[in-house]
Amino acid sequence: MAERKNEPKTEPRTQPKTQVTSEPGAGFKTERLFINMGPQHPSTHGVLRLGLTIEGERVVEVFPDVGFLHRGIEKLAEKRTYVQFIPLTDRLDYLAAMSNNLAFVLAVESLLEVEVTRRASFIRVIVAELSRLASHLVWLGSFANDLGAITPLLYCFREREDILDALEVLCGARMTFNYVRFGGVARDATPEFVEKCRKFLDTFDKRVDEYEKLLTNNAIFVNRTKGVGILTREDAISYAASGPMLRGSAIKWDLRKDAPYLVYPEMDFMIPTGTVGDVWDRYLVRVIEMRQAARIIRQALDGLPEGDFKAKLPRVLKPAKGEAYSRVEAPKGELGFYVISDGTTNPYRVKIRAPSFINLAAISAMTKGALIADLVAILGSIDIVLGEVDR
Repeated sequence: MAERKNEPKTEPRTQPKTQVTSEPGAGFKTERLFINMGPQHPSTHGVLRLGLTIEGERVVEVFPDVGFLHRGIEKLAEKRTYVQFIPLTDRLDYLAAMSNNLAFVLAVESLLEVEVTRRASFIRVIVAELSRLASHLVWLGSFANDLGAITPLLYCFREREDILDALEVLCGARMTFNYVRFGGVARDATPEFVEKCRKFLDTFDKRVDEYEKLLTNNAIFVNRTKGVGILTREDAISYAASGPMLRGSAIKWDLRKDAPYLVYPEMDFMIPTGTVGDVWDRYLVRVIEMRQAARIIRQALDGLPEGDFKAKLPRVLKPAKGEAYSRVEAPKGELGFYVISDGTTNPYRVKIRAPSFINLAAISAMTKGALIADLVAILGSIDIVLGEVDR
């Protein structure tokens, strides 16, 4: 369980009884207002509109209005070959593009009945966990910045640059990689890449210590996060939340352990959980996950076997008729691809289970009675990317 030091009371901030009167001298008058937050607002992290019903500074109801960025990626898949669609998966959660590549490729490999080489499986684990770190670092820096702390943003992007430098050596790109391929990966892991990863890992745990010194027990940060935006265990299940959102609500569920894939069963790591499901729990779960991701990468680098980085496949891929669903533990939660093949070079249908989209639905349960300022912290703690919401 995530450790909670100096823990204050963690009851949710509830809606007070509203005074509504027009009699002179009997007090102030409040009335319900409907206002928009976004879609042009820095704290909505993209083109998201939140419709707010408020009484004074208190939130009565919130509904997220999505669709401003809709790009029809699922439909575009039908007009492209299986290989041509891989770069489009990069554009979903563009902060963790390797995870997107991996989830789609695993689904198609199930249709192809191809066996991935062992070296490729290790490399995939390494890049997936580097992607997790890069994503969590952007989240942590942006989240802290939303609450008024600028320094963590600069620190987190400093470490993210080291990760992107290593990935650039590996595949020539820094954000949208198009790296994971059917049967393996596009390029082999070079000694230079391994060296950059080890150099980054040598200092990363100390960097996370710095983040925690700035935030974890900071009085202002604790006041803004503990007891705020509670997502109960029951609501987390009801809304089908996943990833740190689910684990923050004291549910120990991680696909790397509970529905294992690649070589994760060979890795030694822990799954952190929260206790009450508030913003602070979700923060601490992600911080511990960063430490565990670094631990996995070290093990994968130490155990990286020799051999081919890609299995031999036909130049033109035509999976047999059928359907397959594959899911991975992406940084934001369960990312799934459902692919239907009609025996041609193009997918007949692709449906994506995007964790950002599903986790966002729980915002209404977490914000009732919250302050408007709390809403910024609650939304930030969900960790959404609109490219994945409006896929």
